Amino acid sequence: MYSHGSESLIKQAREIQEPELQKFYSRLVKLLQGKEFGHETIDSLQRLHLILSSSKHTSEISTMFICVCVCFSNQPVPIAELDGTVSGDFFTVLCVGQGFTEDQWMNVYSFSMLRHWLLTYHSVSSDDRSEVDGSVVSMVSATSSSSRLLPPKERLREKAFQYCLRLIEQSDRKAHKRTDTELQKACLVEAVCILDCVCVEDASLVYRTFPCVKALFGRLSSDLTFARVLLPIAQFYLNHGEMAAVDCESVWKLVFGQFPAELFNDPFLAHELLRFLRLNLESLQLRVPQYTRSFPNLLKFLAWDSPAVVDDFVDLLPSLVTAETAVELFHTLLDLPCLSATLVLQLRSTCSPISESGGRGLLSLDAFRSPSFRGLFLFLLRAEAGSGDTIDRLSTLHELLAEAVDWQRVVQCAQTVPVLLHIFFNTVVTAADEKLLAHLILAMLERSSLLLNLPTYIKEIHRVFSCHLLRLCKLHPSLVVDQSHELLEFAGTTANVYSKEEIYTHVVWVLGEYLSVSCDSRCSVRLITSCFEALEAVLFEITSSAPPPGAACPAPRVVTTLMSALAKLASRSHDLIPRVSLFLSKLRTVTRGGSVAWCSDEEDLIAIVTRGEELWSLLKTPGVAQSVLTPPQHVTTPQWHRDTNVSMPLQLRTLTSLTHSQ
Repeated sequence: MYSHGSESLIKQAREIQEPELQKFYSRLVKLLQGKEFGHETIDSLQRLHLILSSSKHTSEISTMFICVCVCFSNQPVPIAELDGTVSGDFFTVLCVGQGFTEDQWMNVYSFSMLRHWLLTYHSVSSDDRSEVDGSVVSMVSATSSSSRLLPPKERLREKAFQYCLRLIEQSDRKAHKRTDTELQKACLVEAVCILDCVCVEDASLVYRTFPCVKALFGRLSSDLTFARVLLPIAQFYLNHGEMAAVDCESVWKLVFGQFPAELFNDPFLAHELLRFLRLNLESLQLRVPQYTRSFPNLLKFLAWDSPAVVDDFVDLLPSLVTAETAVELFHTLLDLPCLSATLVLQLRSTCSPISESGGRGLLSLDAFRSPSFRGLFLFLLRAEAGSGDTIDRLSTLHELLAEAVDWQRVVQCAQTVPVLLHIFFNTVVTAADEKLLAHLILAMLERSSLLLNLPTYIKEIHRVFSCHLLRLCKLHPSLVVDQSHELLEFAGTTANVYSKEEIYTHVVWVLGEYLSVSCDSRCSVRLITSCFEALEAVLFEITSSAPPPGAACPAPRVVTTLMSALAKLASRSHDLIPRVSLFLSKLRTVTRGGSVAWCSDEEDLIAIVTRGEELWSLLKTPGVAQSVLTPPQHVTTPQWHRDTNVSMPLQLRTLTSLTHSQ
């Protein structure tokens, strides 16, 4: 049973007349067309439902109800900005509401495809172009009549231009939700990229666009949380700054200064920034002098997360090698493991307390915080090249970082350095003059003993040095004479035999191979004699006594290389032949007694003695020895199969005869 009030309402609904029904319908439609639905609207809809349920004219009222509802659903829902204010301009992806119409959803979809349309417009057919232009109309409501008179391609650009300017304006509003803030950033990235595409296609738009982009940069540049937006802005400046005669200094100071220095541990930014560099290498080299000077900063990405970015630096490194940067870049690459450890300390220094997993405090962190050593770490953390090739107290720095040698980031970083050094040398030999190459040879000799104490790392670096020392000297033999003093000092240090076997062997080899008048007319008898005496002293020392405590026996290759170098030098200055022959004959005599203190392996000793006998036999005939040990250039690049008149076959037969007669 209904209450008396309910029965009265039902009775009124049943007895409602047509004029009153039409009047009620008109008033309800007017309410539904308002921006907000108040209590009156809700009460009227409830009354309509009651009338529909109880009226005798069901078909007429049902139709009315549907119309109201559609009205060696079709009425747009009020749209607001992200800050909550009512939107006073056309709809964009940064507008919010309780629901969207089909046109508004199409607007969102179209924006997601707009950059693709702009980039591919030239490659599609005319019919497809009409379809693309028709789709983008939904992005911007009716604008000026002039834009509708433009050809399809220009109209697409104009509408994209207007839409992106509207997005940039909307991004200045403070969003209420964090997700909306991220949406603003994403839309800004896309908007700036679209404006860049539009300006590339139509240069006349640069002057209309730059004031807006410049203002956007000024607003965001002090907030590094907008770094992902600032990179597309940097791309816009790179592409159009010269045309607009705009000062870009502040942009590059941010990109090459603050980004690597403060956000080196942001993997997303590292990927985006290095991608930006790879895509714009040619333009950066031509237009942005800050690029090549910023390598100490850029390498922080590599020092922090080597596995993730090493492929990027394989592509980028050649562009950073110039005559001005080469030596400092060489030292910086060798110091990358130290930089990796320093970056870890920099981040850890903000935490307290600091200790390893076992509870022991980090001595390296104390050193990082100490004013006495602060200069060492600040040099590694420098933002630009030009403050010096390296530092004087490298050995001190390595001692301070001794506990960092087993940190994962440091080990991973050390593994990438040999690869990058190969790329460095492959690049520098094509661009550098002999003066720079001579400087690099000296740097290699110096740094061979100044490396972070990671045994595998040191071994690999020595191998790289050896490889490229040979290459440099082969390309420019005169370098051996130019740097003979430093090379002789290195080769004359007996300790290098035990601690730097790889590079020591190759230094001895280049001295024996290229200290020759045939390679450089400046090579005097005095220089040859000086080299001979230095190598002779080392060879005599290592073959007359046991190795130092804790050191292994000298490698057989070191001994045989020293003997060969002495024989080569003697063949060029015959006065030295008796001295080397005497040593070789003594060597044969000493080893007849069995094992010796300086060689623990019998097979190695046999190989050394055999090599000595071969050289001794050669030196018995100085003319033949010189031909074999210091052959002329046409013999080192033989064409015997083409020229039967060369004298080498005769020399080989003579040498064979002499050997057999022994």
